[in-house]
Amino acid sequence: MPYSHRLARFDDLPAIVAIYNSTVASRAVTADTEPVSVESRHSWFAEHVPDKRPLWVAEEKRDASSDALPDIIGWLSFSNFYGRPAYSGTAEISIYLHEDARGKGLGHYFLAQAIGHAPKIAVHTLLGFIFGHNLPSLKLFETFGFERWATMPKVATLDGIERDLIIVGKRIA
Repeated sequence: MPYSHRLARFDDLPAIVAIYNSTVASRAVTADTEPVSVESRHSWFAEHVPDKRPLWVAEEKRDASSDALPDIIGWLSFSNFYGRPAYSGTAEISIYLHEDARGKGLGHYFLAQAIGHAPKIAVHTLLGFIFGHNLPSLKLFETFGFERWATMPKVATLDGIERDLIIVGKRIA
């Protein structure tokens, strides 16, 4: 694989936020309608405890002779679902990719890694929350056996257009 991932560090947060903000204008990936600040994501970052709800960043593998540090080209987060103890075995996963990394297999890489890692953090069920018009993301999750578990019609309004939210799920163990 041309990619590797590692746990995110606090000093990765500006790159994580920049990738997130690059998706806002598309109105296909996030319900935020304005870019967010690095400072506004501090508590979100702190919620990603490595042994329970990790936050990963992806880097392109570089030639061993290169002195340049690899750039962060995407990130994946495991997040709590509904925040109550009985749901601790369920996690929402989110994948955000740098615009230059989209359509090149990084989403597949991340999703495969997340499915393999889920049992190690006591997660038996993975969820994705995806806009109904975000066909590439829906197709990606479907490729890995995620099923549509819920359709929440017209729950988001983006630029005056009502959008559906699709919840996809996969039982891991």
